[in-house]
Amino acid sequence: MNIEQMKTVLRELLLKTDLTPCVVGHRGVGKTAGIIQVCRDIGYGYTPLRLGQMEVGDLIGIPYRQDEVMHWSRPGWWPAAGEEPRLIHCDELNRAQQEDTLQAIFQFVEPPAEGQQRALHTHQLESQHRVVVAINPPDGTYQVAPLDRALLDRMIILQVESDPECWSKHAGSQDFHPQVRHFIAEHPPLLSLGNTNYDMQVQPSERAWEMISVLKQSCRFPAELEMEVYSGVIGREAAVAFLGWCAEQRIRPLSAGDILDRWSDVADQARQQRDDIQAATINELLIQLKQDCTLTNAQQDNLVAFIDVLPRDGRFALVKALLRIPPIAAILSQDRYDAVILDAITRISEEVV
Repeated sequence: MNIEQMKTVLRELLLKTDLTPCVVGHRGVGKTAGIIQVCRDIGYGYTPLRLGQMEVGDLIGIPYRQDEVMHWSRPGWWPAAGEEPRLIHCDELNRAQQEDTLQAIFQFVEPPAEGQQRALHTHQLESQHRVVVAINPPDGTYQVAPLDRALLDRMIILQVESDPECWSKHAGSQDFHPQVRHFIAEHPPLLSLGNTNYDMQVQPSERAWEMISVLKQSCRFPAELEMEVYSGVIGREAAVAFLGWCAEQRIRPLSAGDILDRWSDVADQARQQRDDIQAATINELLIQLKQDCTLTNAQQDNLVAFIDVLPRDGRFALVKALLRIPPIAAILSQDRYDAVILDAITRISEEVV
């Protein structure tokens, strides 16, 4: 992805999740500038940490004793209590000169477990703050340390590449000299040399699939970027297989069993089904309910939830058909379903009149 696409993805991740993006790109491609621009756009403060220049004490603070207990002072860069949202940019993560520095930051880049706060040693980061990592690729052209699988597994890898068109827009907005802009426009291969493709060796794992679940539930990425984002979590092979499977599922109409028994899993798909596919789902649902109209309380709730996501005309048609099944009509007449059913019943009454 180019820098503008990276910024789009980064905004979505920072505003809707507490996952840790890791921006990977060659020197000069605009990683830091793009991250700062995103901070400005979403109203976050910005704290850069140049990890290649830091020691463990710079990260976790200096120890001191209070009575018989050892404590660690809060580092100067650590956000104060109650401070406005701030993005902490862990730059040059794979340039950390000391192994213990890399081990110290390991905990900090890990997204917090449910109900917990992100932490670094004894310090806990308040939930309004976010963390992003940036590195040069370990392709042999930089003096960087390889990152092990456990560390990569805790981040979403966003690979950024040089893009002449994207650079041209940036150059125009920053009023670069016209001769520089015009030369690059005529000779785009000379924008950046040696920016070869690189493989971050991202692979699927249990933790990675958990992050994919968070992304599916919380984020909406442009179609052309979804593959890139998921590849940065589970690797390209698994991402291709997963998104291909998702596409097949969107084409297949939901079954009556999906609606009645698996609503929490299929709700998003139900909202997005095309009208012809939705009609197939409704038809199967009506056939099953005519054959067996005994529903548990959970299935009743799921049926009404499905009615609620249908377009107005679809809701009207389905409720009209369901009212012809006396046991289902009795279910729909319950007070707890008034908010969903009342509008459809009103339209049916108007049609009769």
